[in-house]
Amino acid sequence: MNRSFTLVQMRYFGAVARLENMTAAAVELNVTQSTLSSAIARLEEEFGTSLFTRLSSKGLRLTPSGKRLLLGSQAFLEEADLLYQAVRDESEALAGELVVGIYSPLAPFKAPVILQAFEAAHPQVKVTFHEGDQESLRQALLDGVCELALMYDQGVGDEFPRRVLERVPPHVIVSADHPLAATPDKLVSLRDFIDEPFILLDLKYTRDYYLDMFRQLGIRPSTRHVVSGYETVRSYVALGHGYSLLNQRLTSVLTYSGGSVVPLGLSDDLPPIEVSLVRPVGANPTRKSLAFEEVCVRQYAAGSAGAPLAGGADEL
Repeated sequence: MNRSFTLVQMRYFGAVARLENMTAAAVELNVTQSTLSSAIARLEEEFGTSLFTRLSSKGLRLTPSGKRLLLGSQAFLEEADLLYQAVRDESEALAGELVVGIYSPLAPFKAPVILQAFEAAHPQVKVTFHEGDQESLRQALLDGVCELALMYDQGVGDEFPRRVLERVPPHVIVSADHPLAATPDKLVSLRDFIDEPFILLDLKYTRDYYLDMFRQLGIRPSTRHVVSGYETVRSYVALGHGYSLLNQRLTSVLTYSGGSVVPLGLSDDLPPIEVSLVRPVGANPTRKSLAFEEVCVRQYAAGSAGAPLAGGADEL
């Protein structure tokens, strides 16, 4: 059976029940007394019972049915208000500026794709990426320079709220003419390379992260080159100067040197790097930053955020 009472009628009923006077309620609601009386009469007709007892002094008193309706209507009207606000907030277009920190090695192949998806959904929000290393991004969060940052978990204190988007295991890269490159689907161990020259990516946190892997296996790498450029590492490997450890995998195997590298998965139980959205300590997230977070979650879930740009994208 269809019910035809309205939110307006229920609000009118609540005011009359609270004031116990039709005239006072009409004044408070800024409606005529006849409008109010008509609304109450329709409610009583709908429920098939009297909601008020009319007193001789022109006052009103709730009947038992009226008291029951009043108790139920309070939660009903509150839920209606919450629903209204939620829908209104959702429909209101986000606008303004949003500064997002991003770890520099991730920026070339993460930022453009995420930005494209976010701008399609929220064209009135101007996103500015603040690139930096792990330490500078941590400081930017503390200083309020950015509302959130896309970065690795390395060097970020546990006090920072974060949402993990991806866990990226390490892998080895070798030159295309390396003996193990012929079976790229086969897992290898770092022990397989113990006598070969190792090319170390020398950045804060990443240096210790990679060297700790050898320590966990009880071996020492034969470090031949220590470099701070991601593409430099890949170019050295492509031309046969050694092997290296990286995390992010690219679909393109070409390097700046013109040679190519082959990624090989590891059978060793080694820790992955976490890619996270990190927020300032104690800050309340804005709607813009929450919307950006959800776009990142969708992009990472779809795998498209990791798609590299054509040529020269960094790998870590």
